[in-house]
Amino acid sequence: MERLTCDCSICTRRGFLAAGASFLGMAVPGRAAENPDAKLLARVRTPKKHPDLVLAPSYEAGAYDALAIDCPFAFFHEDRYHLVHIGFDGTGYRTGLATSDDLVHWKKEGVILDRGPAGSVTEYNAALTWIVRDNDLYGPGTLKKVQGRYLGTYHAYPKPGYETGAAVIGLCWSDDLRQWSLDPPCLRASDNDAASWERGGLYKSSIVEQGGTFYMFYNAKTAGEPWKEQTGMAASTDLKTWKRFEGNPVVPVGPKGAFDDVFCSDPGVVRVDGTWTMFFYTLGSDGVARDSVSFSEDLRHWRKSGKILIDVGPTGSIDSLYAHKPSVIVKDGKLYHFYCAVSPMPERQVGAHKTTESRGIGVAMT
Repeated sequence: MERLTCDCSICTRRGFLAAGASFLGMAVPGRAAENPDAKLLARVRTPKKHPDLVLAPSYEAGAYDALAIDCPFAFFHEDRYHLVHIGFDGTGYRTGLATSDDLVHWKKEGVILDRGPAGSVTEYNAALTWIVRDNDLYGPGTLKKVQGRYLGTYHAYPKPGYETGAAVIGLCWSDDLRQWSLDPPCLRASDNDAASWERGGLYKSSIVEQGGTFYMFYNAKTAGEPWKEQTGMAASTDLKTWKRFEGNPVVPVGPKGAFDDVFCSDPGVVRVDGTWTMFFYTLGSDGVARDSVSFSEDLRHWRKSGKILIDVGPTGSIDSLYAHKPSVIVKDGKLYHFYCAVSPMPERQVGAHKTTESRGIGVAMT
């Protein structure tokens, strides 16, 4: 696949970062440092955490969500709020849907994308992570049809177990959001134009349509262990041929000691007051996963805020281990930031599997 080239005068990531130093609020002689994104940050902060999981695993052997619930994606459809989520049952991922009237109390509607037959790309995992939606965060949060149908993106790992093997990314289509047909994978770690930052495998993706072009943002990992996860972008005008951006990764990990020096993952892209905004999660060398945000004018060049939006909670809270994997929506002008909340718990036997962590969906609000 051909690479998507940079169309600005600053054609390398190093050059972009160096040229952007003063713009990002670094020290400039004769002028006090300032943050030009302060207003945007104020628009996306959600300081009030709901104390309980709003969507928890069932702990029922054989259920799609027997052991964990992960990767929320919130939207508004047919006068109700919906939350796509991934369940883990010990074998792999399966995708479920929940509905709500108030974004706090949710009813599970069951599986909407299940594993495929033996030999298929989804034999062990079927993880739907995003559906093309209204671009504006402060808009209605509704979905946009593409070619007369709803367009989503999925990823699947090739082996049973928790995220085992190098995952691939593909598109999926639906008329009713309950039944989905899958296209073959469109991005693989083994593609000829895949760079070293993504050779270990791909993860979650999100798609934005702007001016007739579809931009897919996805995180991927380096090969070997320990690995790093970073976020890149590919674009398409026909949803068949995808061009990776030659400036990838567009959101790289930070310097050693930063809260994002290991992972910058799980992108979700929307627009806030005319500025493209990417919610993503970070992992630092301290082993803590948190949600952060970055901004862009052109969907190609991103500046990280360097700020934590959702941090882990104290011992005994629902997110004392991890607070990560964001999905944000607005209701009546109020932001709801959904995330995967993880905390330790006593060992629990569920069928043939055991778990020692509580992994479900939490929410923070303005």
